[in-house]
Amino acid sequence: MATTQKTLPTDVDVHDFIAAATPAKRRVDGEELERIFSEVTGETPVMWGPSIVGYGTYTYVSPSNPKNTGLWPKTGFSPRKAQLSIYGLKDMPEGAALLEQLGKYTEGMGCVYVRKLEDIDLEVLKKLIAIAASRPDQTAG
Repeated sequence: MATTQKTLPTDVDVHDFIAAATPAKRRVDGEELERIFSEVTGETPVMWGPSIVGYGTYTYVSPSNPKNTGLWPKTGFSPRKAQLSIYGLKDMPEGAALLEQLGKYTEGMGCVYVRKLEDIDLEVLKKLIAIAASRPDQTAG
């Protein structure tokens, strides 16, 4: 049985969302990430759920259940209170191979966590975003 996707695109204004981020450093870093992601991807940012700024979309297929499919941003970020969450950087083999050059970060299941932009190499980040943005749709089976 296919599950209902919980995180979907919304009409929330991305700039309003970033402007409301706390602490102030998250707003500054969020504005810079929005500029970088928009420049590299050429996409207009869209809010996904209440907290993810997403760029592009692809159709994913769950590896454990090929009937479970949905839309997801190819890449994106969230200026969360404790740290920045960056999505899509390690999903493709080329990105995973380049990730070690990013700088100071930790990894979550589907994202990379960064405390502040000064901890990472922004040129490497741009390369990782470009790789993520080039992601093709997945196909079942």
